[in-house]
Amino acid sequence: MSKKLHACTELLHGGRDPARHCGMVNVPIYRGSTVLANTLEEWESRKQPDNPYASYGRFGTPTTHALEELVADMEGGHRSLVFPSGLAACTHAMFSVLRSGDHILLPDSVYGPTRAFAQHTLARFNIAAEFYAPHAGAGIGAQLRPNTRLVYVEAPGSGTFEMQDIPAIAAQAHQAGAYVMMDNTWATPLYFKPFQHGVDISVQAATKYLIGHSDALLGVATANEDAWPLLRKGAHDFGQTIGPDDIFLALRGIRTLPLRLRQHWDTGVKLARMLSRHPLVARVMHPALPEDPGHALWKRDFLGASGLFAIELRPMPAAAFTRFIDQLRLFGIGLSWGGYESLVLPMDAPKRSVSPYPVQGRMVRIHAGLEDSDDLIADLRQALQAATDCLAVPGPEMAVHA
Repeated sequence: MSKKLHACTELLHGGRDPARHCGMVNVPIYRGSTVLANTLEEWESRKQPDNPYASYGRFGTPTTHALEELVADMEGGHRSLVFPSGLAACTHAMFSVLRSGDHILLPDSVYGPTRAFAQHTLARFNIAAEFYAPHAGAGIGAQLRPNTRLVYVEAPGSGTFEMQDIPAIAAQAHQAGAYVMMDNTWATPLYFKPFQHGVDISVQAATKYLIGHSDALLGVATANEDAWPLLRKGAHDFGQTIGPDDIFLALRGIRTLPLRLRQHWDTGVKLARMLSRHPLVARVMHPALPEDPGHALWKRDFLGASGLFAIELRPMPAAAFTRFIDQLRLFGIGLSWGGYESLVLPMDAPKRSVSPYPVQGRMVRIHAGLEDSDDLIADLRQALQAATDCLAVPGPEMAVHA
């Protein structure tokens, strides 16, 4: 078929070949470690130059390969590999590129566990990690060193949702001979095409939107043709693998990703707009809002948004903040995101190395689930009203607008 298919059609048909699996519409769950060969010739033919043991369950089954093929097509990359978690995809993708004595640059807004890995684990391997301002853009060139091997990007950044000029950063990195790696979990490959913007390796926590049902952990890393040999060998050397049942759940989730993500996006923006007008809310961090500092970059490079954003509340007594969180009925309090359910996560001021992130009140990360947006808005309003009622002497500026 020569005509380019729409995303929803591609994701329904990609990675499936019923004729290879007795007509099954879904790729079956292949469980097993040992893969037999019928002849010596067949056994020898399965060996690969860098992996003579390729014919073994750790290196994938038809279930694994179906997901990797589908994700690589979604990302627009060369090949993909699966990992036991999103963080495992991030860390092992880094290790596949970095060597002792190398230098890596990461945005100051990077995902917290990735920051910890860079600061603590990489240091033990004589790899220097340095952070840069998320808004650096082409200015990152000033921090590139002769031994800079990898520049890491994440847009929007975890917690604070700051955008990055990824094409400008990638141009500077490639000019210096460095690879570019991106955490593309927030937008998914549906709403950001990393390899069209200069990324060499894209990582995702498939735990989030790809699986979409909060019932499995999974990470995926996708590389372009140049970076693929590094990613492939590095991952295999560490022995990372994942069970077929979780891979099946990811294949299942991806089939409905366009429908789910469109509602997450739409509901998230509605919640963010309502909250931006509420007097208890000091700031809303969502790049799809026109007033957000990163909106122009989001509009230029992204095809959509997810349901994850954050707010900063105005300073208030602990009792009022507790009242707001505890009064919520449709939002669970929990880590992760990307499932069908709405969540809130109270956050402290983010850790920064380049410059402090200014925060006066408490921050709350919000994930807009698949509930009706009117119900979620009503729930947030009544919880904010409960916080307002808890304030000792609310002034006229604290009145809640309908």
